[in-house]
Amino acid sequence: MSNIQDIYIQELKYLKEGIKNSKNPYHTFAFSSINKEYPESRTVVLRGIDLNPLKIYFNADYRSPKIQELIKNHFCSALFYDQQRRVQLRFKCQAVIHHQNDLSNNIWQNTALQSRKCYMGPYSPSKSLDEWHPNIPLEYLKKDPNREHSNKGYINFSHIELKIIESDILQLHHDGHIRFKTKNGKDLYYISP
Repeated sequence: MSNIQDIYIQELKYLKEGIKNSKNPYHTFAFSSINKEYPESRTVVLRGIDLNPLKIYFNADYRSPKIQELIKNHFCSALFYDQQRRVQLRFKCQAVIHHQNDLSNNIWQNTALQSRKCYMGPYSPSKSLDEWHPNIPLEYLKKDPNREHSNKGYINFSHIELKIIESDILQLHHDGHIRFKTKNGKDLYYISP
């Protein structure tokens, strides 16, 4: 039987590795928010992590429905799953939207030109279209914008901070699953799987 403190520390290490390693299953995660009475889930890319207190970060177009949902209700959840190791991480979160502030500007300055063009699209994400459009400037379909022109996308860029309220970790084992929770990363306690 593994020590749950060791498991928790190991999973935080995998999360941190997932920021830069696109092959790490924690590089992307399911993010859920509330749209009126319905939950909405989508896959986002892990862009950062703070360990104490635990926070995770991703980027989003400020015009997207998820941002409007977070403005109305800042409580949300994040779900990570490593299929090979059979580990699930569930986080209850409180979102903070960084838009047009020092943090979002700092992140934007370090965002690759290839990624910046995603925020230069003429349409708000999820807008109905009469015909297909890639929602990036057509001149950049096969190339990246220059830095100066890419800055036009900054108005649509936001960096989302998820303050972790509660962590729920589950390891699946054929001879007995291990599941535990923590609110602060120190007081860990078992719960039934």
